[in-house]
Amino acid sequence: MTSLFQILLLILDIAQFFIIAHIIMSWLINFQVLNLRQPLVAQIWDGLNRLLEPLYSRVRNILPRMSGLDLAPLVVLLAVYAIRIVLTNNAAMFM
Repeated sequence: MTSLFQILLLILDIAQFFIIAHIIMSWLINFQVLNLRQPLVAQIWDGLNRLLEPLYSRVRNILPRMSGLDLAPLVVLLAVYAIRIVLTNNAAMFM
């Protein structure tokens, strides 16, 4: 059962990495450091959007409308952290 616990933590770490990469990349695109006309940048951006948009859209349906401010990535990242905390606090259940 310890391996199951470690696999769940690994999945959460990967999700955390993708969310943080998406947030940083969106900032770099908005500040015109990265250009979406470059094929590699466009492919990475499209892949991250396809991967994370289903999560973000569910959170956006719950959150109130904020003019120009998208808090969905922050809420999803906090949810990943919360799940990680719950798993580590209940690690004895997996042993």
